Amino acid sequence: MATSVRYADMRPQKFRERIEQCPVAYLPLGTLEWHGEQLPLGSDAIISEGLMCACASRFGGVVMPPIHVGPDRATRQEDGSLQQGMDMADVTVPKKQLDGSCYWISEGMFNTLIDAILEQLKRAGFVSVFADGHGPSRRAWVSRLSERKDRFGLDLFGVTEEIVGEWKSQIDHAAKNETSMVMALRPELVDLDCLDSDRGIWPQGVAGEDPRDSTVDYGRDCINASVEVVGRLIFGEGL
Repeated sequence: MATSVRYADMRPQKFRERIEQCPVAYLPLGTLEWHGEQLPLGSDAIISEGLMCACASRFGGVVMPPIHVGPDRATRQEDGSLQQGMDMADVTVPKKQLDGSCYWISEGMFNTLIDAILEQLKRAGFVSVFADGHGPSRRAWVSRLSERKDRFGLDLFGVTEEIVGEWKSQIDHAAKNETSMVMALRPELVDLDCLDSDRGIWPQGVAGEDPRDSTVDYGRDCINASVEVVGRLIFGEGL
């Protein structure tokens, strides 16, 4: 599945066939970010790319390489260090730099990067683009959908208010949803034994339902439900 739908894996003939059949690009919005002790640092990209590979396998289209940088809340400390994202969350006690987070760029720089990618996707022959993944990157993408549609002449899709209630992918931070989805996609990268067995101790930097309740089946259910939403959003009802 993966090698047949990923842009970077295709020879030109395969690319021509895929884009002629379905000129849709999927853009995974990832990070390199602390996702609890139980998950890999690239979880955002692993989930979004895995979901999009499932969409492309079912509906057609081509999956772009994930972006591993993104915007987030950030505060410069007195010592010159930068606290970002979950470093400042209520579930991070005490507030500190979480190991492995290496992704932050300003929203302006992120938007410049997205604009450059969209220009290249249009040049390559794509007509539509769906992007999703890391929460702040998702919000930055959705906030400019209308303006970018007009500017680039592309059909652009994301997790907007109309579908957010049905969306089941990346709806927490390293908790039951994201942990289960990584378990379904890359089980060898997940180690729940890294989490304290004492349910009275909440995992550092984790927000959502308890990740110790994660299962492969729940992760697959979340993937399948989100694939259905993408199908309706881009390709219409009844797929």
